[in-house]
Amino acid sequence: MKRIAVLGSGSWGTALAVHLARLDHDVRLWAREPEVVEDIRTRRANAVFLPDVVLPPAIEATNDLAEALAGSALVVSAVPSHGLRSVIGRAASHLEPGAVIVSATKGLEEGSLLRMSEVIGQELGPTHPVVALSGPTFALEVARELPAALLAASASQAAVTMAQEEFRGRAFRLYASDDVVGVEIGGALKNVIAIAAGAVESLGLGQNALAALITRGLAEISRLAFALGGRRDTLAGLSGLGDLVLTCTGSLSRNRHVGIELGRGRPLAEIVASMKMVAEGVKTTDAALALGARCGVELPIAQKMHEVMSGKSPRVAVEELMLRRQRPEAERG
Repeated sequence: MKRIAVLGSGSWGTALAVHLARLDHDVRLWAREPEVVEDIRTRRANAVFLPDVVLPPAIEATNDLAEALAGSALVVSAVPSHGLRSVIGRAASHLEPGAVIVSATKGLEEGSLLRMSEVIGQELGPTHPVVALSGPTFALEVARELPAALLAASASQAAVTMAQEEFRGRAFRLYASDDVVGVEIGGALKNVIAIAAGAVESLGLGQNALAALITRGLAEISRLAFALGGRRDTLAGLSGLGDLVLTCTGSLSRNRHVGIELGRGRPLAEIVASMKMVAEGVKTTDAALALGARCGVELPIAQKMHEVMSGKSPRVAVEELMLRRQRPEAERG
């Protein structure tokens, strides 16, 4: 039995804690909300973020970062992107020497435009290897032990191997990669495209439109990843196409839900206020556009979603996308 700390008790953090506990690990789940800790301790449940899932006895919930991290050579970070720097900064002094950090957050930091592994690296320095965990997964399905395949990416082969060994289960398969840029850009920007996919569905624009959106969305994500040093083939895999298809079409997708509600005419602030969990694509949209501008990469779908979230009619945005200048499909470079 290995002790593993999971930081973040949202649906994804809790699902990963459940998975790791099933593998006979001793799991410390850190939660910001006292009521979540109390719920887990008394009822073995996380009714706020992952209802109807019984948490194994091997999961111990705590509000104390030092307690969560003590003795943990492997730390899973599942904190929302906007809170990541603060939590990792507070955790730094409590980490075991050389502890491996598995980043399970998909997004870009507002302002700095850094990827999640870069934020962690800035706060912790080079002594803690970081592994980016990404792929087509819904938290509820992982918690219910339904099959899933993901990607673990890091500059450290030893850290990737450790993650593969400790996470491997009969319903949880990890592939390896050294393309951290491609994996993280794919995981972040697919949420933006998923908001657009929800709007397309809500407007009743049909399957043709949805297929076109997903395909051109993948091209858009790939352009940015390539400009930042990622590999195009990574975006054709689990952390790119796989995650994009799931998030754009699955009924459990939070970002798709935001798009559906935007298509129904609800203002963004009202939609976000009504959700218990974070839809990362909302914050990622502006960060992606700023990153694209920095790299000289055009992101037309992300641009239109920014305009829709700012109040533009989704139908008008779709028409403007359709009437853009026509161009060759193949990308150069």
